[in-house]
Amino acid sequence: MRFNAVTKTYRSGAPALGPIDLDIGRGEFVALLGPSGCGKSTALRIIAGLAEASSGSVEVDTQARRSRGEHAIGFVFQEPTLMPWTSVRNNVALPLQLAKTPAAEIDRRVGEALAQVDLADFADAFPRELSGGMKMRVSLARALVTDPDILLMDEPFAALDEITRFRLNDDLLALWRSLRKTIVFVTHSVFESVYLAERVVVMTPRPGRIGAEFNIEGPEQRDADFRTSAEYAAQCRAISAALADGEAERRR
Repeated sequence: MRFNAVTKTYRSGAPALGPIDLDIGRGEFVALLGPSGCGKSTALRIIAGLAEASSGSVEVDTQARRSRGEHAIGFVFQEPTLMPWTSVRNNVALPLQLAKTPAAEIDRRVGEALAQVDLADFADAFPRELSGGMKMRVSLARALVTDPDILLMDEPFAALDEITRFRLNDDLLALWRSLRKTIVFVTHSVFESVYLAERVVVMTPRPGRIGAEFNIEGPEQRDADFRTSAEYAAQCRAISAALADGEAERRR
């Protein structure tokens, strides 16, 4: 995936994003980190085709051939956005139903997606019966059920308590190691970005540009030991300093 001098300007004329030049490799886990309003979510929406760049372009490298019910890009929003009147199974199946995938294929792929997020036993539950973390797992399963090449995640764990957030961070890393999807993960948490990503892209205050990039050093199998290590703390400090530099530059 490649951003080529991408900008976004609001209808009011206010600049929201860019220009941005950025390459993201196939199978890479990249975190976009920055203050609120810097254009992180806008960048995701441009990748997904939900918004248009004002100038520049985004080249998305996906598999050339895709079968019915498969999408090149999966999107997990900050809110689970589940349909409250139907089951977990039907919520996950929705993208396949809209693509008119055969029923037997839907059943198989929904079962696989729910197993991937450890919710196979809750297929017939309703959203009101689930915790916040479980609802987010359903949202993730719905994104995975189409077997996307790229997974876009817009602060999906921001509203969760710390214990649940840590658990879902670990589960997401396990899924990424297993499936090797390209993941672009938006967050405003320095600690989350360093724990999850191979590379952290620090964005400046609006209009969001790339202020710094950090290749994260650490074990691929990350756990509580990494989260409490001196190596982790040092990288968090360096990235926090880059964020502060961006804010200081804005105030000048």
